Formats: sequence, C-alpha cells, structure tokens
Amino acid sequence: MDTVKPLPELEVVNMTKRFGNLVALDRVTMKVKPGTVHALLGENGAGKSTLVKCIMGFYQPTKGEVVIDKRSRQIDSPRDAHKYGIGMVYQHFTSVPAMTVAENLVLSRYDQTNFIDWKQESEHLTEFMAASPFQVPLDVPVAQLAAGQKQKLEILKQIYLQSRILILDEPTSVLTPQEADEVLGLLRKEVAAGKLSILLISHKFREVMAFSDEISVLRKGRLAGNGLVEDLKISDLAEMMMGEKREFPKIEKIVTSYGKPVLQIKNVCANQDNGLPAVKSISLTVNSGEIVGIAGISGNGQKELLEVLSGQRLATSGEILVNGEIYRATREEMFRHQVFSLPEEPLRNACVPNMSVAENMALRTFDRPPQSQGGFLISGAIRNAAKKLIKTFSVHTLSPETPIANLSGGNIQRAVLARELSSEKIELLIAANPCFGLDFGAVDFIHRSIIEARNRGVAVLLVSEDLDELMKLCDRIFVISEGKLVYESAIAEADLNIIGQRMAGL
Repeated sequence: MDTVKPLPELEVVNMTKRFGNLVALDRVTMKVKPGTVHALLGENGAGKSTLVKCIMGFYQPTKGEVVIDKRSRQIDSPRDAHKYGIGMVYQHFTSVPAMTVAENLVLSRYDQTNFIDWKQESEHLTEFMAASPFQVPLDVPVAQLAAGQKQKLEILKQIYLQSRILILDEPTSVLTPQEADEVLGLLRKEVAAGKLSILLISHKFREVMAFSDEISVLRKGRLAGNGLVEDLKISDLAEMMMGEKREFPKIEKIVTSYGKPVLQIKNVCANQDNGLPAVKSISLTVNSGEIVGIAGISGNGQKELLEVLSGQRLATSGEILVNGEIYRATREEMFRHQVFSLPEEPLRNACVPNMSVAENMALRTFDRPPQSQGGFLISGAIRNAAKKLIKTFSVHTLSPETPIANLSGGNIQRAVLARELSSEKIELLIAANPCFGLDFGAVDFIHRSIIEARNRGVAVLLVSEDLDELMKLCDRIFVISEGKLVYESAIAEADLNIIGQRMAGL
C-alpha cells in the first residue's frame, strides 16, 4: 500500500433516505477525517446501516451527497466505492468456507481475469501477508479457521484491495476480549501510520472510547451529536443516543446462600443438523436463587444445548433433571415445573409475528382458566390479562390487538419478558442473548428483571456472547468451547484473561 499518497477525506452532506413514508435518514452530515478512527453509534434502527449502505452504493440517497476529497461522487455500487478507496467489512463473514485464504483473497478482486498464474499470485500474496497487520495462513481452507482468524481475513481482504477508508460493522462481535483488543490495536497502528482511515460501527463503549478519535451519534435517523473522544464521557454518548439524560441505578443482588438444585444437566450430548457432534458431555447445575452464565463465541454448541433444553432438539445421550425429575421440555412439564425462557431473536423463536400482542402474551396460558373455559377461548380474559402485563412491563404498543411484529425489537422482548416472568411461581428461567440489538433502556429493564427474579429465588441459566453482561449479572460462569465446558468459576474469582483464552480454544 502506498504510504506517501494522502488519504482521502470522506464526508456525507445532508444525507436523507426515505422508504415510502419512513424517513430512515434525515439530513445527516458527517466527516471522516483522514488518518482517524471515527466511531458511529446509535441504537438499533437509528439509521447506521442505512447511512453506510448509501456510502457503499447499496442505496441511493433521496437527497444529499457523498463527498470525497471535496468533490461530490456518484456511487451506485460497492465497485464504485472501491474506485474511491472505500471498502466495508460486514458484520457477517463473506468468505467462501471451502476455499483457501489465498483463493478468497484473489476472489475478492474486482478484475475480470480469466486465467490465474498461481505461482505469481502465491509470491505476491506471501509478500502481502508478510507486510500485513494480521497473519493468517494462506493455504488453509476458511472453514478450518477460528472465528478470530475469519474476521481478520475479512479485514485483510479490504487491505488487499487497497481500500484506504475502511467501514467496519461491529468487527469484534465474534471475537474474544483479547482478540478484539489485538485487532483494533493493530488497525489503530495502521491509522497512526497514515495507511488507513476507519469508520467504526460499534455498540461497545469501551472499545469506542479506547480506539476512536471522534464519535458521531445517530438517533431516529438524525445526527444527535458528535465530538472528539477526549471531550466526551460515556454518559454523554448514552444521553445523545437516548435523547435524554438517564441514570440507571445499580442493580443490587441480594446476598443469599443458594437453595435446592433446580436444573441439572448430566453428561448431555447432542448433534448438529448434519449429524456431527455439537454438545459433548456437558454437565452443570443451576440452583434456586443464582444466575449461572455460559460464555462462548457463537457456534460452539450453545445453540444446540439451548434447543435440547427447550425441547427443539433431541439429546443423543445424557439426561436433564428439573426439580429432581427427568425433564423433556414438554408443555405439561414446563407448566408443572414452572420453566420459562427468553430466547434469542424472540420474533423468530418466541412469538407468532402476525398474531396480536395479547395473543402472544397468552401463549403460556390460553388453554387454562380464566382464558379458556370448556375448550373455548375467552377473548375478554385474554385481553384483560394482556392489558395488565402491558402496563406492568411498559410495553409500548398502540393496543393489545396490534400485531406483535409491528413493535420495536425492545418492545417485542418486553412483551416476551412479560409473558415469561409474570408467573409468581416461576422456578427456572433460561435466557439466551436476551439483550442482543436492544437499546439501553430495554437492556437495563431486562437485566433488572432477571436479577429481581434471581432475588426471588428463581434459578437462571444465562447464555450470552456478551461477556460484560455475564460478568455483571452472574453468580457463577462457565465457558463453552467446541461443545465442551472448559472453564468454571464463581464470578468474584473469575479471571477475564483465562476466560478469553478458553473462549478462543486455548
């Protein structure tokens, strides 16, 4: 990469994007100065993705322009963006798993070469890798790489294409804390050397404050504020994102000795859909009045374990006990043992999108009095119960009859939370990434609700890819890697360095 040629300056000016009556972006102006890391923050739905898609040419703005080096540019596709030195690393991997790293790098090019001289390409790629900030083996198929290496490859592809402005969309979401700091630290060095400018989309305040120079915040499609990192505090960012100053009181966990074993997982094994092992002889116990967390990078068996616990997947061996009885997650067993859940992506896994808020809130109770009598549904009772839950859990909806799919992500999760935590007899709560993609207010509400349940004596199993969330909420923590539990500790004695190493399979 040419280190003498000045880096381009990227600016969006009065960017507006409408989808019918929806205004996704409203006159947003933002500048990424050459040789800096510029963080872009905002709650889910604030307009971040729409903005970068306009920059990359996936969308055409309704009004406004993309300005590069003081000149307005027409960008109709990522190929056009590449022409101006802009590349994007997406939140999900785009490499071909069956091809090697070298093949994926060559495939990423925009040229129309019909013949590849692999001897010449190999020499060039070896030189490129030797000078790159990350080292990934060229001859290994992508499918065999660890998650951290795959993410490094996604960034390397853009450096290989000589992109000089990198747009990074949640680049550390699949990384351990150590890998995240390594990747951002090495990129920071490239920026300091004048080789790159970066527009960083992230929801992790710690990383933003540690590695960025400047921050812009979007709220409801508008620029809510911006400034230099050195002049801002995390509370300032939260206020810009939410539109008001919010103080979240510390969530207090009652100090108590744990009660009886509620959930016992004994040597459980389960396969992936392709028949290969996913869960390998896992054993753990969750007692009443405690939160047990499972940390791990996505794809290490958490999904299959949760599906076994919810009755969506059969275990190949082992057994699950709830309150000392064999548990197969039937509807009758869930009711008898008062087992409830907060699944990931609730609109897919916990709701019927076209049904109303009231109907979704009744999925646990519709076949029991007073919501059902003699085999007939009592719509008035269902609606009245929903109205109480909507009020208690502050679910923002036009009415109980509104289709639940019309609600925001945070309010869908609140509705599920209302259904799952409204029982006074709840004994076991199983939560999977319950706050993924939600705003600060919703996250705080859900965290508070989980701890309040724990304080009442509920046993909680919390599976999350957010290590900060686990350290904040849990009493004990496990790490899952390649389908096995490879670390266990009381939260007070937990070692973050070791946790990160175990998550990475070390």
